[in-house]
Amino acid sequence: MTDLAKLSATETALAIRERRVSATEVMDAAINRIEAANPKLNAFVFTAFDEAMDAAKEADAAVARGDELGAMHGVPTAMKDLFDFKPGWPSTLGGIPQLKENIADMKCGFVESMENAGAIFVGKTNSPAMGYRGTTDNVAFGPTSNPFDTSRNAGGSSGGSAAAVASGMLPMAEGTDGGGSIRIPAAWTNTVGYRATAGRTPLLVRPNGFANTLPYIFEGTITRNVEDAIVSLGILQGMHPADPNCHNMVNDFADAGLRGIKGMKIGFSPNLDVFPIENEVSEVIADAVKVFEQAGATIEEIKIGLTRDQHEYSDIWCRLFVPIMRHAFDGMKAGGLDLLSEEHRHGLPPELLDWVERVGPGYSADDLYRDLSVRTEVFDAYQATFAKYDLIVSPTVAAMPVKNTDDGNTKGPSEINGVKVDPLVGWCPTYLTNFTGHPSVSVPAGLGTSGLPVGLHIAGRRQADGDVLAAAAAFERLRPWIQHYDRISL
Repeated sequence: MTDLAKLSATETALAIRERRVSATEVMDAAINRIEAANPKLNAFVFTAFDEAMDAAKEADAAVARGDELGAMHGVPTAMKDLFDFKPGWPSTLGGIPQLKENIADMKCGFVESMENAGAIFVGKTNSPAMGYRGTTDNVAFGPTSNPFDTSRNAGGSSGGSAAAVASGMLPMAEGTDGGGSIRIPAAWTNTVGYRATAGRTPLLVRPNGFANTLPYIFEGTITRNVEDAIVSLGILQGMHPADPNCHNMVNDFADAGLRGIKGMKIGFSPNLDVFPIENEVSEVIADAVKVFEQAGATIEEIKIGLTRDQHEYSDIWCRLFVPIMRHAFDGMKAGGLDLLSEEHRHGLPPELLDWVERVGPGYSADDLYRDLSVRTEVFDAYQATFAKYDLIVSPTVAAMPVKNTDDGNTKGPSEINGVKVDPLVGWCPTYLTNFTGHPSVSVPAGLGTSGLPVGLHIAGRRQADGDVLAAAAAFERLRPWIQHYDRISL
């Protein structure tokens, strides 16, 4: 128990349950790690250490009483500072400075479920304004650095959570994912980012409870191993009365980590048909996919059937989020804060403002239906591929971690292999399964020649979360990545 930073969430909960360590000892160690590492990474933007320690003391009392304990009893965790809420805690929606005093009065689904399972929240992690990009930076708090190279970004939009987990501050943390925001930072930080089938886990969105389908938006976890992702999914899944889109798809995934993938047929797409991929990424992925053959699966290089230019797909993703953002801004304006005004617009990045103004209130129902028609094409292509293959594997993102900037506006690459891409999400083909709702995970594929992590993306048939988790676990057994954390020195 001398090195609590190396324990997974599941191992930590078991150690507390078996009284090999107390919840207060675990919490004290986590707080010390956060205080030591956060100045170098900027992963946390809000902490509530006293509140967390009080909860840890109560967790120890529950153990002493012999109470029934949840799967994450006493485990320190964190929530993302975006559309994620805990009563009494600030919510800046991704580092918008005018919202520093915006205090939540409700719990998001992740907090509700994890607290019911015994987890203890220590604070909130950094994200970009409105989560509208694949990097983490904003004008209020600045960029979150990558633990493997602090001059580079941790990815986004759940970059603060990914950096906290990779660096050992916490064994797990919350991510949200509307275009890859769990999986993108997982790819850049050597962590596991799992995103469930659409409808399996609830997302509590107000005032529009149906907003989490355009495209599909999810809450999930970033962890250091697959076992914690499996346990977390068991905690988060299931219907919630406040989510009209969530189904009662409750399955026991306990065996997913052990059942293997022998006999599965896997399609390998090196570039999702239309995306330029940096050579360093391609080389790591081409080697990594061989592991599935070692695990007993058949793997074939495939075309998914996407036919449009990648810029058209990323533009659609950007457009689909504009009505959601405008609705949020209209609500703030009604409450007295007009973030789009000349007085306050400095709190939002210029690319976000450009999209909000370019699409604007003129984005009609006809425009939406045209975009949804293209989204349907993507869905049909994936469904046709899954009629032949159990899983699709590919690079999680097309680029290696980018350098941080000092202007609060770190973006991804604008060009890859001579091809122009949108710097917000054009290098993040993860958003394709937010169009379609298929379960997806990013696992560490290995380190590139630069010594930086590369992520492998695994997608499966709808509701076949167990297949995706089984493949991730099989890959972890044959190509473990835990040793790479030893390269982090903070």
